[in-house]
Order: sequence, then structure tokens, then C-alpha cells
Amino acid sequence: MREAEDTRQVNMIVLSLLALAVGLATGVGAVIFRSMLVGLHNLFFFGQFSLTHISGATGPLSPLGLLIILVPVAGGVAVVWLTRRFASEAKGGGITDVMDAVYHREGRIRPRVAVVKTLASALSIGSGATVGREGPIVQIGAAIGSAVAQFSRLPSWQRITLLAAGASAGISATFNTPLGAVLFALELILPEISARTFLPVVIATGSATYVGRVVFGSYPAFVLPQMSFAASEMDHIFNLGAFVVLGLLSGLVAWGFIRTLLFAGEFMPRRFPNEYIRAAAGFTGIGIALYLFGHFTGHYYIIGGGYDAIAAILEGHVTTFLLLAVLCVAQVFATSLSIGSGASGGVFAPMLFIGAALGGAFGAAIHMVNETHGVSVADYAVIGMAAVVAGGTGAVMTAITMNFEMTRDYGIIVPLIIAVAVATGMRRALMADNIFSAELVRRGRPVPKDRYSNLYLVRSAREVMDARIAVMAADVPISEAAQWVVEGGMPNFVVLQSNGRIQGVVSLDSRIRTPELFGRSAETVRDMAITDYVIVRENNIIEEVMRRLVDRNATLALVVKDKPGIPRPGDVLGVIGKPQLADAILDAQIG
Repeated sequence: MREAEDTRQVNMIVLSLLALAVGLATGVGAVIFRSMLVGLHNLFFFGQFSLTHISGATGPLSPLGLLIILVPVAGGVAVVWLTRRFASEAKGGGITDVMDAVYHREGRIRPRVAVVKTLASALSIGSGATVGREGPIVQIGAAIGSAVAQFSRLPSWQRITLLAAGASAGISATFNTPLGAVLFALELILPEISARTFLPVVIATGSATYVGRVVFGSYPAFVLPQMSFAASEMDHIFNLGAFVVLGLLSGLVAWGFIRTLLFAGEFMPRRFPNEYIRAAAGFTGIGIALYLFGHFTGHYYIIGGGYDAIAAILEGHVTTFLLLAVLCVAQVFATSLSIGSGASGGVFAPMLFIGAALGGAFGAAIHMVNETHGVSVADYAVIGMAAVVAGGTGAVMTAITMNFEMTRDYGIIVPLIIAVAVATGMRRALMADNIFSAELVRRGRPVPKDRYSNLYLVRSAREVMDARIAVMAADVPISEAAQWVVEGGMPNFVVLQSNGRIQGVVSLDSRIRTPELFGRSAETVRDMAITDYVIVRENNIIEEVMRRLVDRNATLALVVKDKPGIPRPGDVLGVIGKPQLADAILDAQIG
């Protein structure tokens, strides 16, 4: 697809400076958003506007008592009004909409989405919806990146690069895991992985991380327990088998979560076509769940993204098998109901919570069988977090790296790799789509499930060109040319020459152009020529050929001998057009 004429490509220095601005803006946006979450939570549940954090999951209960059921309803109805009035794409998790913008809208996100998403998600999470803050910040960062690119009139690939840079910056600002954030962009957002896309993403991520650390400190999102696996414990067959089993369970639970989320996304709109009634019905269920948890356990636990509840599990405060199992199941249904009812928030943090609860419950069950194997309940919770996230999102390296950054202990790598690999394989065996691509499929806007290395880009022009050519004088009449072409064996391209110079190309390849040669004796072949071509050398790789075609807005590339001087008609070896490029791509991907 050719870019509109009003776009202009900038060099890498300018693009990097723009990425720096996007990262800083996203970091500031993350600070504002997280402050709004705290303020609205305190306002909704305690009737006071304060920026002092009070744990929603494990802190004191609201003095509202039974009226707590209505708090999520109020927030949900407000979100419906806000998104209906200003930006419908601000509903849902955020990451899915970012992927949709990359693959289906050339990286374009309306600038107002950043503002509406901030307000809508703050209302959802602050009022108790069981969704996470990472998805909104990702979409906010992506919207900032897209807005900067659109204002600068950048072409689509640079627009998508800045969008991905903003998304990566959002993840880093949320979890303080810059390496994991970069891998997140590479695994889930960027359709192209190269130096020209990687550098802006790294710069934006680093600048957002800096802003977050200045305001929130250098600690990660969760202060996880120090893991201390001895070599003998890691090699013990019991522990290795336990990690495999936990991986299988994590993959199964991730699949179940995706299916439940999709079901809720279809059932709630079908059952309650009116969005306000849908929000009232769905969030009443969330409110009832919060009240029941508060009444029977003394804590809300599943409120919001569950960050405080995850911390309680990892710090060893929640170790009962029954409670952990209930939390795992409750989070699956509560998050699905929240998203299906119109909440604005992410699913990444809920998957972390589901994984922590699942891993903790598994660890508690293992301890009932064998208390001497040396792996604690909290350790299993950490591994479960990575396994469920990897299984659900398919972002294997992101899950491993982010959990490593949060624990800062290399001893976790081996159990993480085992559980993550098994969980991802289990989920893929049950369904090909991950939690984001499955939702896009449901919307009728699928994205590629896998990305292949572009091996065709390193093939030489000589390998790809169509060599069935002939050379003819440019002033030959059409009638004579037609007879000459028939007698000459019907080449696919005729290179025209005059005074030893290339004058153009006549294409006889029906996939490019079909000239009407017969019955036009008054014209010469020069009149039929394609003149918007570029010259490439036989050893140029296809990446360079494609770049030159795009830069010159050309139809064809003439492949000439690799020798110095101005190419002459006799130096032309072949022709490359879009059909030849398509054949090269298909051969590399399928052949």
C-alpha cells in the first residue's frame, strides 16, 4: 500500500527523539493514571478524596457495608456513558485495540482515546471492577505515540513504531520491568523486528522507566520472595515433575480463562442489548462477589487488578489451599464478567493473579503430600504467574523476563522455562489463538498467529528476477514489434533502447500489464513503454530492491550486471515487479 502524499519519513535521529518524547509523556501519563486510581478508590469506598494508597484487596473494608454492591455499578454506568459519548474503543482491555490499530488501521489511534481511556479505566478500576491497569496504560501510551506520529505526518511504519514504543513504555511504567516491556512490544505489537523499530522502542521504554522510578521508586511492581533453589533441589525428579504438572494446569487454566472471557463478551451483549442495563446487571454481580469475600474472609481480594492480593500471596500471607483455589476460579469469572459488562481495563494483571492463586494452590497441595521438597507455596505462585501469562498471551519471553526482573533471582529461570514452555504448549494444543488474537477473531479482525522471518529479503535480485527479456529499438512500429515478439519466442518483457540508452520497458506479463500490440500500426513501442522503473544491481538483496521501488514509487526494477558505469540495454539481465516479489515471499514462507 502506498503512503499518502502528505506523509514524510524522518531519519533515525528524529524518530528516536520523538520516541523519547513519547516515553516521557507515557511515563507522566502513567503517574497521573495511577494517582487517579488511588484517589477514585478512596472516594468510592471510603468517601474521601485522598492520594494515600489504601489496599483494596487486603486493606480495611469499606464502611458502606451492604451498599458496597452498588459501587461497581456506579462506576460501570459512568464508564458506559463516557465511552459511548466520546470514544467507544476505550472499552475493554486496551492491548487488543492496540493490536487492531497496528494490523488494521495502519497505526492510527484517535488522540482523544488517551484521555477517555485514562478516565474510563480509572473509574472502572477505582470502583472495583476486576480488571488491571496495564492494558489501559498500554493503550494510553500507544495513543500518545500514534498522535505524535500523526501530528508529524509520518508514514505507516514509523507511525506503528511510535505506537509500539508508547505501548512498551506503558508496560514498563506499570511494572518497572524495562526488559520485559521491550520483549512485550517485540512479541505482541510490532509486525517488524529490525534495528529501525527496535531502537525507538528501547528509548521510549527507558525514558518511561526513568519517570516511573523517579516518582514511585526503583522497586518492581511486586516485591517477591528471594528464591533459593539448591542444585540438588532443582535436579530432584519430584520438583521437575511438579513444574511440568503446574505448567499443564496453567495452560489448561489459561485456555479456560480465554474461553470464559470470549463467552462473556458474547453472552452479555446478547442477553442485555442495552449497554446501561448490561453494566448494571454485570457489575451488580461484581459487587455481590466483593461483599461476599469481605464478609467471609475479611478482605475483598479480587477487587481491581488484584495487585495487593498478589503481593499477599507472594509474601506468604495467603497459603490455604481452599482459599487460593477459590481466588483462582473467582478471578477468572469476575474478570470475564467485568470485561463483558463494559469495563475499561486490562487482563494482564488478572492473569498474574490467576497464576499466583493457581500456583499457590498447587504448592499448598504439594505440601500436603511432601513438605520436604524445598519449594515454598510462594515460589510456586511466582512460577504459576509466568506460566498462566505465557499460556494466555503466547508472549513466552515476556513472561519469563518480567518475572525474572521482578524477582531479580537467576535461580528462578529453570523452573520458569519448564512451566512456561509446558503451559504455552498446552494452551496451543487446545486452541491456536491467544487471549488477544482470539478477541480480534471474534470481532472479525484477525491478526497473524505467527510471524515468520523474512528470509526472502536476503535473496539477491538475480534469484528473484524474471530473465525472459528481449531488447528492441524504441521506435519500432507496433505492427513490426508484434511480429518480432511472436518470432522471438514471446518474452515477458521487452527492454527498449535508443542511442545505446534504456528508454523503458514493455511488459507482456499479463500479471503486470497486457499491451494491445496488434492492430495499432500507427504507434511505436515507445508509446507503450513503462518508464517508472528503477535500476538495481544483480547482487542487490530484495530488501534494497523493495526500498528503492517504494522510494521512487516505481512499477518495475530492471536488474543489471554488477559493474561500474551507466547501465546499457545489453546489461539488463531481468525484471522484478510485484508478481516476482510475491512469488519470492510465497516461496520463503510456504515452499
